[in-house]
Amino acid sequence: MPTLFRFLFVVAVLAGLGFAAMIALATFVQPDPREISVPVHTSKTPSSS
Repeated sequence: MPTLFRFLFVVAVLAGLGFAAMIALATFVQPDPREISVPVHTSKTPSSS
């Protein structure tokens, strides 16, 4: 039984570290805003006939 508790403790610690890493990335990393232009082909647009 102690092995199960040790395994669950290790899994909980790894999950906590992953969660902390996601929070740190979401808090401290700011993305660069930039313009995106996507060409739209006229053959794929519906005709207004």
